[in-house]
Amino acid sequence: MGTADSEMDQLFEQKKRVKNPLVPIGALLTAGVLTAGLISFKKGNSHLGQKLMRARVVVQGATVALMLSTAYYYGEK
Repeated sequence: MGTADSEMDQLFEQKKRVKNPLVPIGALLTAGVLTAGLISFKKGNSHLGQKLMRARVVVQGATVALMLSTAYYYGEK
């Protein structure tokens, strides 16, 4: 049993997840802007809704870029 535990520890050490608190914040911002945009469309304000959808794309792109840069940074170590 001792060797199995050490093998599991080594596996988890190799596969350690790096947590970045900005990624969940970006995901929540994306969801919030999306929700606001959909509400705006439903109320008939398509001009504001379109601006919010464009903002959603920007926020979502920033979140994905942050995820990729974090993965690259910690993958090099």
